[in-house]
Amino acid sequence: MIGFISLCNLRFHAFHGVLLQERRVGNDYRVSLRIAYPIERAMQSDRVEDTLSYADVYEEVKGVMKTPSQLLENVAYRIGRQLFKAFPDIESLEIKVTKINPPMATDGGEAAVELQLINDKTR
Repeated sequence: MIGFISLCNLRFHAFHGVLLQERRVGNDYRVSLRIAYPIERAMQSDRVEDTLSYADVYEEVKGVMKTPSQLLENVAYRIGRQLFKAFPDIESLEIKVTKINPPMATDGGEAAVELQLINDKTR
C-alpha cells in the first residue's frame, strides 16, 4: 500500500527570477506537494509520531524558498532534495511551484514547474 500526504497551495513571497526587478521586489508563489510516504503505522496508531508532520514539511519548504534562484526548475529541485534529506522515509514526491503574475506581456496569469522525484535510497 502507498499513502500520500499532500500540502496544497502553500503561499510564499520570494525573490526568484531572471530579471533584476524580480530579485529586488520579489513575487508571490504557491507550492503544492504530493508525498508518497509509509503511513501504515499512523493509520493504526493515530499518533503524529508515526507519520510525516505536514508542519515540519512546511518549515523545510519555507527554508528553501528563502534562498533565491533564477529558475523555478531549480527551486522545485532544491525543495525535493531538502525533503528527501530531512525525511528519508519519503518514497517519492510531486512538486509544483507556481509564480503568480510572472513578468510576461499579459495581465495576470501564472507560470509553473512540476517535478516528479523518486527517493533513490541506494545512494
